[in-house]
Amino acid sequence: MTQKIDEAGLAARYHAMVGIALAAGDLQRRYFSDRSKLATSFKGPQDYLTVADGAVERLVVASLQAAFPGDGVLGEEGGGSHDPAALWVIDPIDGTANFANGIAHFCISIAFVAAGREEMGAIYDPIRGDMFLARRGFGATCNGRPMATTKIDDPARAQVEMGWSVRRPMAAYTAALEKLVAAGASFRRAGSGALGLAYVADGRSDGYAELHINSWDCLAGLLMVREAGGRTNDFLGMGGLIEGAPVLAAGPGLYAHLGRLVGLGDVPAL
Repeated sequence: MTQKIDEAGLAARYHAMVGIALAAGDLQRRYFSDRSKLATSFKGPQDYLTVADGAVERLVVASLQAAFPGDGVLGEEGGGSHDPAALWVIDPIDGTANFANGIAHFCISIAFVAAGREEMGAIYDPIRGDMFLARRGFGATCNGRPMATTKIDDPARAQVEMGWSVRRPMAAYTAALEKLVAAGASFRRAGSGALGLAYVADGRSDGYAELHINSWDCLAGLLMVREAGGRTNDFLGMGGLIEGAPVLAAGPGLYAHLGRLVGLGDVPAL
C-alpha cells in the first residue's frame, strides 16, 4: 500500500536531509584531504569509482533507513528501490572524476520523490561550503539566501553548461556545441551535473543541458531550478528515474532557445 506523507512528515524529511547532507559532505572532505589512501577504479570509460563513493553512500543510506524505514532508497553505487511512491535518490559523490583527480568541484546530491514527483532536494559542496536546498512550493536557497534563475533570453549573451555522456554518440554532443557557438553562446563543462543545475538555479549559469543523465545526478537540481523560477523538462515523465533521460534547464527566457540549439527540439517545460 502506498504510504501517504503529510506535511509533518515532509518537514521531518527536509530537516533530516539537511543534516545527512552535511554529514556526507564532511566525510567527502576528509577523504579528499588525504587522497594518498583513495583507491580508484573504473566502472567504464571515464566512469570513476573510489572507496569514498561507497563509504559516503553507506552513511547516507544507513541514516535515511534509520530515520524513515518505510522509504525506499536508490543510490548510484548500491542501487535499491525503484518505487517512486516514497523514494530517496542519492549520488554520494557527483563529480567523482574531479574528486579522484584533486579538483575541488564535487558534491553530495539527495532528492526525495513522493507520489512520482520531486518534493525536496539538497546539493552540498563541502569545499566551498555551499548548501543548495529546495522544497516543492517553498522556493530554493543557497546558504539560506533565496535563489533565482537569470532573465537572459538571448543565446548570444548566455553562459551555458553542456554535460557529456558516453551513452550518446559523440557526434550529437559536438553538433550541439557547434550550434551553441554559432548562436553566440559560451559553454563550459565542469564535471558535476548536480552542481551545474544548482548553478542555474542560483543564476551562476544561464542554462544546463545534457543529452543523457541519470536520476541521481539531476533530480535535486531540477527541482531547485523550478523553485528558483526557471524551467526544466519533465525528466521523470520521460522515464528518467530508472533509465535516465535528457535534461534541459534554464531561465524562462532561454529555455526554448536552448532546447532547439542542443538538438532536443521543443521540449515541454515544467
